[in-house]
Amino acid sequence: MSGFKSLFKQTFIYGLATVLPRMLSFILVPLYTDPSVLSVEEYGRVSFIFAYFVLFNVILAYGMETAFFRFFNKEDNQEEVTSTSTISLIVSSLSILGIAFLLRNHISTLINIELQYLNLVFVILLLDALVIIPFAWLRATARPMRYAIIKILNVAVNLGLNVFLLLYLQGWAEDHSFFNSIYKPNFEISYIFISNLIASGLTLLILLPFYAKIKWNFDTILWKKMMRYAMPVLIAGVAYSVNETFDRILLEYLLPPDTADKQIGMYSACYKLALFMTLFATAFRLGIEPYFFSHSKAQNPQKNYAKILEYFVALGALILLAVVIFADVLKPFIIRSEAYYEAMWIVPFILLANFCLGIYHNLSVWYKVTDRTKFGAYISILGALVTLAINYILIPIIGFKGSAIATLSAYSIMVLLSFYFGRKYYPIPYNLKKIGLYLSVSILFSFVFFYRYRENYMIGITMLIVFLGLVISLEKNDIKEILKS
Repeated sequence: MSGFKSLFKQTFIYGLATVLPRMLSFILVPLYTDPSVLSVEEYGRVSFIFAYFVLFNVILAYGMETAFFRFFNKEDNQEEVTSTSTISLIVSSLSILGIAFLLRNHISTLINIELQYLNLVFVILLLDALVIIPFAWLRATARPMRYAIIKILNVAVNLGLNVFLLLYLQGWAEDHSFFNSIYKPNFEISYIFISNLIASGLTLLILLPFYAKIKWNFDTILWKKMMRYAMPVLIAGVAYSVNETFDRILLEYLLPPDTADKQIGMYSACYKLALFMTLFATAFRLGIEPYFFSHSKAQNPQKNYAKILEYFVALGALILLAVVIFADVLKPFIIRSEAYYEAMWIVPFILLANFCLGIYHNLSVWYKVTDRTKFGAYISILGALVTLAINYILIPIIGFKGSAIATLSAYSIMVLLSFYFGRKYYPIPYNLKKIGLYLSVSILFSFVFFYRYRENYMIGITMLIVFLGLVISLEKNDIKEILKS
């Protein structure tokens, strides 16, 4: 159990690096949904542009981060892995974004993003691409505190600039000539991306010493091996971005122009209530991914992998039920205008979808440690096709509700496929009865409460206590061992 204690300690620190920055940035949601700052349509526009951010970031990273982890633990010369992957990302990022900048007018028309925003997007993407390997190196060399501090600083700066530029700059501009010279009316959306740009630039500046430490050697043979490993991860990443954010893009193109941005705004705001599940799943993944690779050669690692999924499902099911029960308590603190509340219907679907995604990431250990990353690509592609098909069918009929159903359907299918192929190529003795019990009870309670007894907190809290008692009674022995070790 000492290995699990170490794992949970790393997960906690990486969780700080994810949870605290996200909680700080969470303040941006009530800021953006304040009608005096942005209209629903403007918030929808911002969400639409950020949807493309996810896709572009995946393309610029092209799976090199995952390849770095794999070969850093596999190869004897770790410095060669670090320098080769760093040089690869620098050259590719400068080349791709340089070409994109030259073609920016055509790209602006093609993806329907105004040129003034697209120019800022290109610079942010470049800055973010240049810190991929430095951050991965901090994780691979077990430096979670430094990783956490830099991540938190990034979002703190982003948050501070957003608050200043959107709330205070206009007032200060009336009294000070300096601030008047930098203030522009009706510039709110640009201010959001400028804040992001400055925060990303500061992060790169802090990580510049990493570039001074590495040996600037490029091993062509090693690079080809890494690229063969990374390409399926890239394909899976593109498919993942389709599953994660392409619904906003499809809402833009499949709904009437006069309602599209409003529906995207409502959908994106209520989607944020799934953040609690996303934070948990992301922090857990950041902690376990290096653990999966470093323990893959240990004796019988499958036993530990099985326990990890069991713990994840127990905690995730508890979070699912708790957030669903208290969603209406949380919403006024997160979403400042009732104009967005029409989309609250999606909350249980999106929470469960993100829970399924977390389960899928845990199940994906089998193809990562056996170098069968092509299966991750196949599964993600199928999930993306499901997303596209269901969105295409349902959005014109039921709008954003169709997007929520599509997201849950895609991630559920991905979980089932990964489990099926995992049993064939890398059997892991998952306790299916216990996992199935946690899932079924949590999902049943969540959906019955939200769509039948919503805001009846006597029933909701009783359901939560019953489920918590179930988890404690079944996991009490493991909890005691972890605490003792």
